Amino acid sequence: MSESDPLKPLLGPVTAVQQLIDAFDQQGIIIGGVAVSLLSQPRLTADADAMFLLSLDELPQLVEKAQTFGLTPRIPDAIPFARQSRVVLLKHDASGIPVDISLGLLPFEVEAVERSEEYQAGSLRLRLPTPEDLIILKAVAHRPKDMVDIAAIVAAHPNLDANRIAFWVQQFADLLEMPELWGDVEKLLK
Repeated sequence: MSESDPLKPLLGPVTAVQQLIDAFDQQGIIIGGVAVSLLSQPRLTADADAMFLLSLDELPQLVEKAQTFGLTPRIPDAIPFARQSRVVLLKHDASGIPVDISLGLLPFEVEAVERSEEYQAGSLRLRLPTPEDLIILKAVAHRPKDMVDIAAIVAAHPNLDANRIAFWVQQFADLLEMPELWGDVEKLLK
């Protein structure tokens, strides 16, 4: 990471998240803006996001282990909140940067973690989703910035597995009754 790298302020939080992934036997991946920046082009992001394959029963161990890496709850009732929302709201103590850990459960999320790959960024080793799986995650989130991120990933990876992307995005489009999920992504893949 260079001095002008937009990810430089996130080095501490991302390192802590990767340490947490390591502590839970690689059952997690770094997603969001950090993953987009590393798999396509650097972009500004204000937080670090991850997805872990852990049960609700493992939440206390996750929060306890996170604290050993300098990640503490952002809200007083972090565990009850996570049991309801399936998102653990943490912050990196040294920097104050928010860290959101979603708890994966769906077959696609399990596959995304199983298919994930280690990515080397300088001296940093991170577990990231494949470009295809990051596109699928971004398609489901479906905010304007997610569409920009998808376009950047597509531009950086001309040989994407379009069939995998189509299969999963169409599944989510049907499940969520949002046909535009696939329509919008299909345009970006062309």
